[in-house]
Amino acid sequence: MTRILALALALALPVSAHASSDDYGLSTERMTEIRTKLTAEGYEVRKIDMEDGMIEAYVLKDGQRLELYLDAALNVVRTQIDD
Repeated sequence: MTRILALALALALPVSAHASSDDYGLSTERMTEIRTKLTAEGYEVRKIDMEDGMIEAYVLKDGQRLELYLDAALNVVRTQIDD
């Protein structure tokens, strides 16, 4: 049920007709794409930013806090437990 609600909320996020960006240089559309992909994979997304040229997502899954590092194609290339 939580996953369905999280996915519904992710899909309901407003998407601007113009590409705007946040403080990390990610467009609103890109942030929505990342959030939707990770939510569909069972993650609860808490925060997304950029670090060292990679997308970094702070997520929860099965009660565990994780940091995911994604490449430009949104493939998870590194997972780290967030203490």
